[in-house]
Amino acid sequence: MQDTDTETHLLLQSMQPVHKQVKTECYPATSRLLHWGVALLVLATWPLGFVIHLIKNEAAMTFYMLHEGFGFLVLWLMLLRVGNKLLSRSPEAEGHRLEQIAAHSVHGLLYLLLIVMPVSGFLATNAHGFPLQWFGLIEIWSPIGKSPDIAGFLSGIHFWSAWLLLGLFALHMGAVLMHHVIKRDFTLYKIL
Repeated sequence: MQDTDTETHLLLQSMQPVHKQVKTECYPATSRLLHWGVALLVLATWPLGFVIHLIKNEAAMTFYMLHEGFGFLVLWLMLLRVGNKLLSRSPEAEGHRLEQIAAHSVHGLLYLLLIVMPVSGFLATNAHGFPLQWFGLIEIWSPIGKSPDIAGFLSGIHFWSAWLLLGLFALHMGAVLMHHVIKRDFTLYKIL
């Protein structure tokens, strides 16, 4: 009888989930906060910019003000991210060399577009003759005044960088899913 109890106990123990505490090197707290702050702002700003043209004029100005305000905040957070990246230590890259090159390329392009897009939007707004009123509170000085001759060009840069950013975001999310669901590694945990 005791052998049966021991076997049952061992069988039940083997069926219990094994909880391992996995240690992985994470990005510094400042990097993680800036990453998620920018991500949340972009996830709010991009759709606001997309739907502005679909909304009636009375409400469109509120959406536009939020889009501009969040976009300007993205610019400053991205400049902080660049400084933070230069000063802080990142976890060691994992994966094959081609994977590392792809990851660095996508991240570099994300950084670039997350600076180009708000700068071009800010300058385009000013070139169209509408100085930025940050959240309707503070007028932001612009290096250019009303300049209709370059307004369309700047708006084009802003428009196409938004679509490129969306494509890079899709690649980034695909890589997150590949690492977390298919490869089942700890890449996602480094930024959480």
